[in-house]
Amino acid sequence: MNKLVILNLGKGNLQNGFPVVVAQLREAGNSNLIQFTGNLPAAPEIIDSYRRWQLLYEMLYEARYKGAAWRQKRLTDDDIEIDDADVTHVSDAEFFSIGQQLQNRIDNWLDSQEFRPVDRQLRMRLAISDEIRVVIQTEDTQVRKLPWHLWNFFKDYRQAEVALSTLDFGLEKKPYQTATEKVRVLAVLGDRTGIDIDTDTRLLKNLPHAEVVFLVEPQRQELDEQLWDRQGWDILFFAGHSSSQTDGETGEIYINFQESLTITQLKNALTRAISRRLQLAIFNSCDGLGLGRELASLQIPQMIVMREPVPDKVAQEFLKYFLTAFSAGDSFYLAVREARERLQGLESDFPGASWLPVVICQDLAAEPPTWEKLRISKNDRELPIPPPPVPKPKLQTVFMVSCIITSLVVGVRSLGWLQSWELNAYDQMMRLRSLQEPDERLLVVRVTQQDLQQLREDPLSDRTVAALLAKLQQYKPIVIGLDIYRDKPVGKGQIDLKKQLEHGYNIIAVCKSGSDEEPENYGYQPPPGVPEERLGFSDFVPDKDGIIRRHLFYLTPETSFPCKARYALSTQLALTYLKTKGILHDEKANFLKFRDVVFKPLEKNTGVYQQSDKYTDMLGHQMMLNYRPYRYLGDISQQVTLMKVLNGDVKPEFIKDRIVLIGYDDDAFSTPYPAIEQPNQKTPGVFIHAQMVSQIISTVLDRRSLIMFLHSWGETLFIWSSSIVGGILAWHFRKLLLLGLSGTVALGILYCICYIIFLIQSYWMPFVPAALALLLTGTFVVTSTKIKSTKLGGQK
Repeated sequence: MNKLVILNLGKGNLQNGFPVVVAQLREAGNSNLIQFTGNLPAAPEIIDSYRRWQLLYEMLYEARYKGAAWRQKRLTDDDIEIDDADVTHVSDAEFFSIGQQLQNRIDNWLDSQEFRPVDRQLRMRLAISDEIRVVIQTEDTQVRKLPWHLWNFFKDYRQAEVALSTLDFGLEKKPYQTATEKVRVLAVLGDRTGIDIDTDTRLLKNLPHAEVVFLVEPQRQELDEQLWDRQGWDILFFAGHSSSQTDGETGEIYINFQESLTITQLKNALTRAISRRLQLAIFNSCDGLGLGRELASLQIPQMIVMREPVPDKVAQEFLKYFLTAFSAGDSFYLAVREARERLQGLESDFPGASWLPVVICQDLAAEPPTWEKLRISKNDRELPIPPPPVPKPKLQTVFMVSCIITSLVVGVRSLGWLQSWELNAYDQMMRLRSLQEPDERLLVVRVTQQDLQQLREDPLSDRTVAALLAKLQQYKPIVIGLDIYRDKPVGKGQIDLKKQLEHGYNIIAVCKSGSDEEPENYGYQPPPGVPEERLGFSDFVPDKDGIIRRHLFYLTPETSFPCKARYALSTQLALTYLKTKGILHDEKANFLKFRDVVFKPLEKNTGVYQQSDKYTDMLGHQMMLNYRPYRYLGDISQQVTLMKVLNGDVKPEFIKDRIVLIGYDDDAFSTPYPAIEQPNQKTPGVFIHAQMVSQIISTVLDRRSLIMFLHSWGETLFIWSSSIVGGILAWHFRKLLLLGLSGTVALGILYCICYIIFLIQSYWMPFVPAALALLLTGTFVVTSTKIKSTKLGGQK
């Protein structure tokens, strides 16, 4: 999904800071926006680092490439003093070092406490897969010069690219007034003294579906007349020499050996070109920020300039990389990013090359151009030959068909044939939910591979587990869940561990029931000496695809089970915690009940589970697990490693009055949420137990909703309603194009309705069978009508 992020830095500057930073987030094609504010502290050291980098950049090239081809006319700057000693001692290592220093200072600045809430809000609302434009609005010249692409944000979001904009920008889309079959490019090849412009020319000539008009070292009048061309131009390209004034506000281009022009001198012609169709200006020349600043005042939608003097070879390679990606179909911003990043391959010979390209965006309302959007085919504007009239079906026929289709879909669903599709849709909607704050009532102690290697134990010995429990007890947690099997002694320390387990009134140990039908799913007996009221089983109920979507609260253990615990580990922990809050469960009820909060179990053949097999038999008391949304394990709860606890490196408030769970990282399972930082993206079982504990206590204490399914008659009614919608659309829209568009919109609306109900009420709606019924009914009505029309035509 395309997203636009606008960071308005206001009237501040790096010397004094930015007291108000307004961040806006918009989706493509949606006028609604999300806005939040923060601020940025003063960072004068960034100015010093950038000036140093800029100085070393020019001195390094002067020392290495004397007489080399630059796309810049040299201007003297009396304000910059250069120490002769510096010139003779410039090295690649020093240049790299100052670049690294500048990057670190920018990262620290944008990771400051004042700006961190803005960064967190953005990351919570943006997906890694989103294509994102990040537009920096500022009037400060120093800030405009910064290499914003170094921000850590762009390392995490690979589909994002940055652009600059002034505080005043356009919001009115400029429609094309003319249309051609090809992208029209006006290529101005200016003063070529000392540089190779022929390479640029060859690249432009090879563009697909393009009409390129070349102006080679033109006179001013010739350039002006072409800009006034009535057909208009899509792209304005300039190659040659250019420069910006030291204040970064103005610039000039050298259109031939003797003549230079400012943007102001071309203002009328450029304004007319922009009003007609001009979407993009590329200045493949030196030091273009001043040019970009002046062009921005004319409201040209998109521009590409170079922030510093650019070597001829770098300018040529950037143009090649950009045009190749852009004309091949990449979006404008992704094409710029790819071209900029590919310049890093030249940095052995041309240090700092990937820092040079800059995008300037001045029309934030307009969608960024693509090659196909710039190229408007005449065939697209030809009116299609109208099809012969199709007879309109009767409404009673539509209702009859909808009843038949609904019965068919419900029947197929009851056989379990749609179950895998429904589960996939369920997972997708789960992942679409926004992140929440971690549950502060929980702490997970992770036993990582690094811990085991450091202790040289695998599994943990009884002595280490006893020491861990003793250390945790010092900080007075409410309850501890030990998700580590101890059916038999491991290493030394059995006596110490037995004392901890027998006398630790707040320690819940685990065992595993296993399954007689699955020999590989063997069980584990509980640790000896632990009373049944402090035992919990660790069994999960994965679906056929191995994903855990359900929460098993309790079961009646069979005589063959090695584990006789009745309640799950999560249930025991939640019961103990709620008991300290004065909330007891009703033991007389047939299901789990706390005062007016009832956990009603799933029934067989309900909701997404229509197929009866060993995976979906509703053993014991099960419900859907309402996961706390997460991308990283830290989004679930606070977490620490085993060694940090043993070494005393954990704050007491992380443990005191909390539910503490202990478990191995390697004991991992699949969930609807891939854990990003895990190698296989599986979630350790101890965190799934934490999710289950959080579900129970959040439902009781915070009134968090449980995920529920409609009754079978409610689901059938919903599917039938969708089927009727599909039939009515086919009845109303007899043209296939309109029917296809309306059907697509209807499916989108159906998905939104299902998602909103799921998000707000936590009721899962049968989206897949409803969508199938909508499509099948519409298709059947259209097909039958066409057959009837064909028969009538044959009779005539």
